[in-house]
Amino acid sequence: MSLSVELGLLLALATAFASVVGFLYKHRGAVESPPVELRRPIRTSLALFRSGWYVLGIVIATGSWGLHVGALALAPISLVQSVIAGGLVLLTVTADRLFAHRVTRREWIGVGMAALGLAFLAATIGGTGDSAHSSYDVDRLVPWVGALTVAAIAVAIAGRAGPHAGVLLGASAGLFWAASDTSIKALSDHLGDGAGAVLGSPLVAVIALASFAGLVVSARSFQIGKAVPVIAVTSVAANLFTITAGPVVFGEPMPDTSLGVVIRVLAFALVISAAALTPAPVRAAEPDPAG
Repeated sequence: MSLSVELGLLLALATAFASVVGFLYKHRGAVESPPVELRRPIRTSLALFRSGWYVLGIVIATGSWGLHVGALALAPISLVQSVIAGGLVLLTVTADRLFAHRVTRREWIGVGMAALGLAFLAATIGGTGDSAHSSYDVDRLVPWVGALTVAAIAVAIAGRAGPHAGVLLGASAGLFWAASDTSIKALSDHLGDGAGAVLGSPLVAVIALASFAGLVVSARSFQIGKAVPVIAVTSVAANLFTITAGPVVFGEPMPDTSLGVVIRVLAFALVISAAALTPAPVRAAEPDPAG
C-alpha cells in the first residue's frame, strides 16, 4: 500500500469520528428549531442556524467534509468509505455516553450488523491500495449519479409522512451524499489540470446541489426521527452506494474468487437487514431529546 493511500485512510478515520459527532450536534439543534419545509428549503433551513448546537454541528461537519475530500483525493473510494463506514460502531457509544440518547438493544444490534456488513465489504476489496483509482468513464459516472439523485428524490417523497418518515428521509439524505461523494472522487481526477479546470467543471455544480439537498433533507429527518436510527440509515445509504461506485464507476477490482463473491453478497445482506432492523419497531418519528 502506497504512503499516499495510507495517509488517505488516516484522514478517513478522522472523518468517521468527526462525522458522528457532527451528526449528533446537528440533531440536537434541529429538534429545537422550527420545522424544515422541503417545499421551501432555503428559507426554512436558515432558521436552523439560530441554534448554537446546529451551528456547532455544521462547523464539525464542514471539517469532516474537508477531511473526506482529502481522503478521496489520496485513496480509492471504496477503501475510504469502508473506513468511514466502520465509524458506525462509534455511533451508539457516542450517542449513549456523550449525548445522553436512549439507545435501545434493537439499535445496538442494528448498528453493529451494519458495521459488520460494511467490514465484510472492505474485506473483499483487494488490489486497490496501490493508487488513488480516480480515473472514470463519463458513460458510467453520469448514469450512476443520475440514478442516485432520482432515487434520493423518490425516497424523500415517500418519507413525507408515516411512522418511518424520519429514517426514509435519512436514507434520502444518504443517497444525495453518495451522489456528491462519487462526484467529488471524479473531480479529484482533474486536480492536475489546474484550479480553473476544477472550478469550471460541471461536477462542482453537481456536488453543491447534491450536498445542499442532502443537508436540507437530513435536517428534516432529525426533526421527525430518532437520532440513532436516522443517523445509522443515513450513513448506511451514503457508504453502501459510494463503496459500490468503486468498481462500477472507477473500475476498482471485484473479488476474483468464489469466497470473495460469497462474502460480498453476505455483506450486502447484513447491511440491508441492519437498515430494516435499526428503525424503532413501531414509530420512528419521535424526536429523541438530548440530555
